[in-house]
Amino acid sequence: MCQSRCSDRAASAAQLAAGFGLPFAFAAHLAPESLHAAAQLYRERFRPSQVLRKPYLLVAVQVIADTDTAARRLFTTPQQRLLRAIRGETAELMPPVDSMESLWHDAERATMHNRSRAAIVGSDATVQAGLEKLASETHADEVIVVTETYEYSDRIDSY
Repeated sequence: MCQSRCSDRAASAAQLAAGFGLPFAFAAHLAPESLHAAAQLYRERFRPSQVLRKPYLLVAVQVIADTDTAARRLFTTPQQRLLRAIRGETAELMPPVDSMESLWHDAERATMHNRSRAAIVGSDATVQAGLEKLASETHADEVIVVTETYEYSDRIDSY
């Protein structure tokens, strides 16, 4: 079931963890298109073990909290990093920008929106709603928060 909707790597990891009755951690900030299918496959194929009696899913997701406007601006740092990686360039963290529009082409914009669709970015209320939706849709037992900001203080403030 997963093979048509998620990568072979995600399917293999989900099946391996499920088959051994181990927790499954999924990096939704790296492969959001495979999140739901991999989570479902893990839960469907889970076999209890001495380690776990029931599935235990951890989901890593990019989260940046501030005001909606400030968080969207801070989010341009990981967007620039991903864009540079897609282009095969060095992918160090860059300072945030007011708009990404001048930095990417139409095809890159579409790819970036697809690759960052699991990100939860905005005000405290926006982030809370996004985390609740993620937990509800995936039945995640834990969320691993990934926050890439150019300035360390912005990361701390986001938490």
